[in-house]
Amino acid sequence: MRKFFLLTYILLLLTVINSVAVNAQTINITTNRTQLVLQVKENGRLYQAYLGARLSETTELSQIYMPGTTLTSSQITGFEAYPVMGTEDYYEPAFEILHADGNPVSVLKFQSFEQNGNETIFRLKDELYPIHVTLHYVAYPEENIIKQWADIYHEEKGEVCISRYASGMLYFESHNYYLMQFGNDWGKEMQMKETKLEYGKKMLDTRLGTRSALITPPFFMVGLDEPVNENHGEVLMGTIAWTGNYRMTFEVDHNNCLRVIAGINPDASRYRLKKNEVFRTPEFIFTLSQNGTAQGSHDMQQWAMRQQLYKGQDDRQTLLNNWENTYFRFDEEKLQQLFNEAKNLGVDLFLLDDGWFGNKYPRNNDRQGLGDWEVMEKKLPHGLTFTIRQCEEQGLGFGIWIEPEMVNPKSELYEQHRDWVIELPDRETYYSRHQLVLDLSNPKVQEFVFGVVDGLMTQCPTIRYIKWDCNSPMTNVYSHYEGRNQGNLFIDYTRGLYNILDRIQLKYPDLTMMLCSSGGGRSDFGALKYFTEFWCSDNTDPIERLFIQWGFSYFMPAKAMCSHVTAWNKKADIKFRTDVCFPYKLGFDLDLKKLTDDERTYCRQAVCEWKRLKHILFSPTIHRLISPYQGNHCVLQRTDKDRSHALVFAYDLHPRFRESLQPVKLQGLNPDALYEVKEIMLMPGEKSRLSFQGKTFSGDYLMHIGLPLLTSNDMSSRIIEIEKLF
Repeated sequence: MRKFFLLTYILLLLTVINSVAVNAQTINITTNRTQLVLQVKENGRLYQAYLGARLSETTELSQIYMPGTTLTSSQITGFEAYPVMGTEDYYEPAFEILHADGNPVSVLKFQSFEQNGNETIFRLKDELYPIHVTLHYVAYPEENIIKQWADIYHEEKGEVCISRYASGMLYFESHNYYLMQFGNDWGKEMQMKETKLEYGKKMLDTRLGTRSALITPPFFMVGLDEPVNENHGEVLMGTIAWTGNYRMTFEVDHNNCLRVIAGINPDASRYRLKKNEVFRTPEFIFTLSQNGTAQGSHDMQQWAMRQQLYKGQDDRQTLLNNWENTYFRFDEEKLQQLFNEAKNLGVDLFLLDDGWFGNKYPRNNDRQGLGDWEVMEKKLPHGLTFTIRQCEEQGLGFGIWIEPEMVNPKSELYEQHRDWVIELPDRETYYSRHQLVLDLSNPKVQEFVFGVVDGLMTQCPTIRYIKWDCNSPMTNVYSHYEGRNQGNLFIDYTRGLYNILDRIQLKYPDLTMMLCSSGGGRSDFGALKYFTEFWCSDNTDPIERLFIQWGFSYFMPAKAMCSHVTAWNKKADIKFRTDVCFPYKLGFDLDLKKLTDDERTYCRQAVCEWKRLKHILFSPTIHRLISPYQGNHCVLQRTDKDRSHALVFAYDLHPRFRESLQPVKLQGLNPDALYEVKEIMLMPGEKSRLSFQGKTFSGDYLMHIGLPLLTSNDMSSRIIEIEKLF
């Protein structure tokens, strides 16, 4: 009898499964290697049915059974694509709303979908309230990237507030989950740490308003079933394109399923949504690699250069910056000397940093003048156009530093427009770096900030490069412009910034800009739609930079990562300091007169070789061979698209006494091809001591036997060029 009832139950269950499957409407989103399947179930709601490796064309998608789903004809729960607070899903929702009549719940039903090329659009609506949510998914087939966002609007007569508004939500089912997160502080950007995710929530978020990536960079990696690995295993790599407060939530539920939610941080951001106003969330961008982070990095970097990074397909130029040479102490004579040094170095640009502006409150330190963007007559009595002309006479382009979102209280701007400043009324003010943040939610302030750039470019139209800095988080958080809508401030500020950058890009499309924020305080793909590159860190100690650049390399193209040779860590010689910067967007920020003739010659050689090898340096194909986190060495490799040309960068940090050194096995070469191997970038008068110098090896040999690249020398480096013989 027991067997009879069991058999009957199984048959009934299969009948229900088949019934649900047959009635389901299935929508397919694919890249060349990843597939996302969504289904509309009998209850009229949209669910994620599958996310993983791309399935064969013969797979019957309507038969997919969603784990965690209650299978009854009257009620279905499971992986809802955009769950709402207050419905039957008990975990972190994607959306929360307070209707005009005080009702705190919406049930979003599927209305329609359309597919336009690689974009899939789902329209959802509450049956009882005129609230609409449109989900957008854009697939990039070759790059194996999917991005998603939501548009939210309503037609209610009264006030509607939204308190959660995720950009996207993904579900996974594996035995184990391992989160690789990146932690920050000033001078310690992109420090990596892996944690196993257990039942409950793990959140990565920021509330800094402006320098949003300072403490928590907007990147993550999740190893599915096993820890994150460079060359094998399934790994999710994701980020959010937003230059403000964000939150990424990782929640393991009672069925051991993982939910990943990314979007704007809802803290202190209860948004008052006007009737028919479209609230567009930022883009959530992810790739799902079946072959570890090497494949994921390649996909993310290739996508960024093709689709997101401003001028991502264009060239990049070397520069000399005066900051760590002069700080605020310069004049026309000193700058002329630096122009000559930049010419002799062979760089393309000279960048004039902080300290060139302010007259009533001269910018001779960081305590005053910020906001008064007029040329300082005492330092530059002949004006900025004269200085630029001197620079250009040396065959150099000219760049300049600005920090237009900020203001010193000791400035004419603050005296005249205190209501433009984010500052609490009737309370003691907290200052970060002796400055405050201008309120970019205010259209008048947006006009002023745009005018800073527009005024410079109108007066000096040959300026080729701007370093846009942002040195203060948002404190004393109150907007005189927003009034009672203070919950809108953090969001409207970021949108105001984008409005300004849109106008700059439209009017000055050839202008290139560096994104800077006390180092890597801003390093997101939302801002990089407008900037050609970003400053990874103020910490230019070469040892620390190896760790910082290692972390960024998982997501960021090399051409976007500014790396300048400086005088930090004088225990490291000029070769080591330069070699650490060489694989990225190369620059110099040091007093060249303090170098020896051989050291200056080496720097000039580095500029020439960097220009020769940019096609490899900027390749998205990166292999991280030995991590600095694993010991006393660091080795990485860049390879061009057809595997004919590669560069290997080997660094010895602080090797231990009589440490066992093994050959380094290369990756990504053609096993049947022959390659010439040679060390480049040698100090003047030196010859390579490597036993393989100038010899020929098969790709198979290089990948399975390897090369003796490591030494026991403290802070030493080698750059190896590997070129296919034709």
